[in-house]
Amino acid sequence: MSAEKKQVAGAFDVRNVIAALIGFYGVVLVVLGVVDNGEDALKKTDGFNANLWVGLAMVVFALAFALWSRLRPIVVEVPEKESAD
Repeated sequence: MSAEKKQVAGAFDVRNVIAALIGFYGVVLVVLGVVDNGEDALKKTDGFNANLWVGLAMVVFALAFALWSRLRPIVVEVPEKESAD
C-alpha cells in the first residue's frame, strides 16, 4: 500500500509568476504616471493620465491573482518512496 503526501505548488504556481510580472509592470506604470505627468503626456490622451490608471488596474489585478493563489492553492500529490522489502 503506498501512501501519498500532499503538497502545495507554492512558488511554482503559474498564478504567482503572472502576479509578479503584472505587478512589477503595474508599479512601473504608476511611477511613470506620477513622475511623467506633463502637458505633453496629458495632451496625447486628452487629459487622462493613462499610465497612472492602467498601472493601478494592473496592480489590483496582480493582487487579485496573488490572493487567488493564496486562498485556493494547487495541491500536488507526491508519492512516498516505497522501501524495498
